[in-house]
Amino acid sequence: MPRSNSQVRLLALLAVWLLAFYAEAEAQKNIRVGAEQKTAQHFTSLKGQPLELYAFLRKMPKGGDLHLHLSGSVYAESYIEWAAKAKPDLCVDLTTLVLSPCDGSSSRPPASSALTDGVLYRRMIDAWSMRNSELSGLSGHDQFFDAFGKFGAVGSNRYGDMVAELVSRAASEGVSYLEVMLTPDNGKSRIAGGALQWPADDQLAAMSKDELNAFFAKQRQALLQGQVNGSAQESRALLDQIESKRKQLLACDDPNRASPGCKVVVRYIFQLARMAPHSQAFAQMVGAMEAAKADSRLVGMNLVQPEDSRASMNNFPLQMAMLDYINGVKQSEKEYEKAHITLHAGELAPGLVPPEGLRFHIRDSVKKGHAKRVGHGVDIMYEDNPHELLEEMADKNVMVEVCLSSNDKILGVRGKQHPLPIYLKYGVPVALATDDLGISRSDMTQEYLKAVEDHDVGYTQLKGMARASLEHAFIAGKSLWRDAKRAVVVRECERDAAVSNDRSLSAECRRFLESNEKARLQWELEKAYALFEKSCCQKPRNPTSNRP
Repeated sequence: MPRSNSQVRLLALLAVWLLAFYAEAEAQKNIRVGAEQKTAQHFTSLKGQPLELYAFLRKMPKGGDLHLHLSGSVYAESYIEWAAKAKPDLCVDLTTLVLSPCDGSSSRPPASSALTDGVLYRRMIDAWSMRNSELSGLSGHDQFFDAFGKFGAVGSNRYGDMVAELVSRAASEGVSYLEVMLTPDNGKSRIAGGALQWPADDQLAAMSKDELNAFFAKQRQALLQGQVNGSAQESRALLDQIESKRKQLLACDDPNRASPGCKVVVRYIFQLARMAPHSQAFAQMVGAMEAAKADSRLVGMNLVQPEDSRASMNNFPLQMAMLDYINGVKQSEKEYEKAHITLHAGELAPGLVPPEGLRFHIRDSVKKGHAKRVGHGVDIMYEDNPHELLEEMADKNVMVEVCLSSNDKILGVRGKQHPLPIYLKYGVPVALATDDLGISRSDMTQEYLKAVEDHDVGYTQLKGMARASLEHAFIAGKSLWRDAKRAVVVRECERDAAVSNDRSLSAECRRFLESNEKARLQWELEKAYALFEKSCCQKPRNPTSNRP
């Protein structure tokens, strides 16, 4: 049937509109690519100028920090201030620099005396961090892990202050999302685990996988009928307290005074004590699932404490069996799907443990522990069949949380001894993280700088890591990316991809972003990059040009 003149005109108008639309989209894409290339060229010109490079990197949007421990991420100066104000009073041992309740001893003056005694003040900072650690007489490893026990007495009622410090610093250097590790239930699940009837290790070792899973199921039921239910309530109460204090300190409810840190999105990871007795570690896993089910702010669980300790090395195989069981529960009971698993694995180096201890932790964490992300991953090339493992991690999209300063100061692994370039070569997703920036005396910008100076990482690689941090974050909702590795936007927003003004968003893209928190955070990161690259590389004003 022949078309009418009006139909022909309509089709012609549609064709013209489509041509204009795609021409505009292509033009916007070229502008965006051109800005990125210009920024990358400017970045390259700054290599070899660490101060200029740091200033550039500090302004650069960085996405998320997915691996940081709350207590270790606070600077010692803050702990000293809080200790000076603590009630009941806290005192510091002049020999060990350990804080504890005052008892009137002359060798243990009040912590407040450090505010007027400059020598004590600097000694406490050195003891509570890695500052001047080369003069401590301890290895970096021991100096680092010993620090926690020295300031621990002051941190238990300062969680809100601590998070406020973290988000303020994050906002100041372009970090928009944090996943913070802490023990939110104040040990309730561990206490519940202590009451379980638990057989000896040799009896557990003799069980088949089916027998072991049946045993775990029985123990889980006992926990659910007992005190572990209090873990979720305690966790929710603590997170409420943290968020309330954070909002108060940063004036988040006052639009005229609100700190930029108010905009940083925070989620929490439930710490599991890998050095704890088996029953307590298992109870913490169950408690973490219950807490995540009840509170969307808790998004995962992670084994913490030194991976090289005798208890950690001995406990590792059974803990992987526990997590294998936990993953089965997560698969069969969908209300637990929010309790994601990310694991410290491979935070080891030759000489720290016998060679056999370097052979399997990363592989088992991925295969048996079902880790979606691996923290550190330093000893990857000492694993059995490392290249096969790298290919598997790339295929499974298992991300590595790389903590360069931490690996340098704790393990002595830096430069060519660090596997970051190998992960990048094999296409394993990578994101930089701070780990314990307070103790390490670092920040996220320093991690980016270290990646550039030690591993010659380029601008687009850093940008890819920032994008990966949000892509692999445990945030609710769908991703902005249809193909994350090639940065291809989902269909709903593909014609909005170059738009930096939300008022001009299409209705379809707006609905998608409003329904998916992950995509919304990723969109904000892309907007931040568009503005950063647009304003980048302007020629600095000549400071002598206005002189008479």
